[in-house]
Amino acid sequence: MLNLERLRTLDALARHGSVSGAAEALHVTTSAVSQQLGKLEREVSQQLLAKNGRGVRLTDAGRLLAQHAARILSQIELAQSDLEAHRGQVVGELRLSAFPTAARGLFPLALSALRAEHPGLRVRSRELEPERGIAGVIRGDLDLAVVLDWYNKPMPLPDGLVKASVLDDPADVALPSGHPLAGRDEVDLGELAEDEWITWGEGEFCHEWLMLTLRSRGIEPIVGHRAAETHTQLGLVQAGLGVCIAPLLGRHPMPDGVVTVPLKQRVRRHVYVVWRADADRRPSIRAAVGALQDAARKLG
Repeated sequence: MLNLERLRTLDALARHGSVSGAAEALHVTTSAVSQQLGKLEREVSQQLLAKNGRGVRLTDAGRLLAQHAARILSQIELAQSDLEAHRGQVVGELRLSAFPTAARGLFPLALSALRAEHPGLRVRSRELEPERGIAGVIRGDLDLAVVLDWYNKPMPLPDGLVKASVLDDPADVALPSGHPLAGRDEVDLGELAEDEWITWGEGEFCHEWLMLTLRSRGIEPIVGHRAAETHTQLGLVQAGLGVCIAPLLGRHPMPDGVVTVPLKQRVRRHVYVVWRADADRRPSIRAAVGALQDAARKLG
């Protein structure tokens, strides 16, 4: 009889590609991962791992068993989801993530409501950029992830995930109060061609969106500073170091000396929550989605 926890360890190794990655995902030590995999090899009487430089790789037998493990664990997730749905109670543990401004803008309201309405549910949350949140849901490290895309740059959603809309989030441009355009009712992106931009990290989805959007207007962006969090970006604007895109969600309170002006392009980003299809019937998933949507409505 195959041991379920050892199959889970093999699945984690296959998904993360290393013993250390599997250990981090499973919240155990690397030696514990190695021990579990060694026991699994003895159970099946086949070599599942081979050395690959300083790391390991799956053998043909290892890949075959890992494929079965993924299907078995998915079926177990589905069975747990069905049982939870049959019981109809919002209990157990729920792990979710959100990108920083959603964590700041939505989590305080949503998670406090979940705690008040469902005391038997233990929620664990963390800040993660959208790509990492989606990857965590696919791997099974997270139950839910709050993610985003932009009106002109959708976020690819892998097969096997379900999504629900949370809110559409309008975005303005943030300027130092002494900027020549600070008193305007609206601004065209083309009028900011000579300004330095404060943007997100290189390669991040939002940074790539901003570069795409500016270049589509014939603007080669001048990037002066990078910061992951909106309030850090706004602090740099306050210091007169550039301009930035400021979505409404999570940007308050605004620093003194910073004004926001709507863009003629009516820039918006779409905020939504994703989860695995095999967990779709879990009452805790449904409760969390509802709490996030309620929090968005209260924010207006």
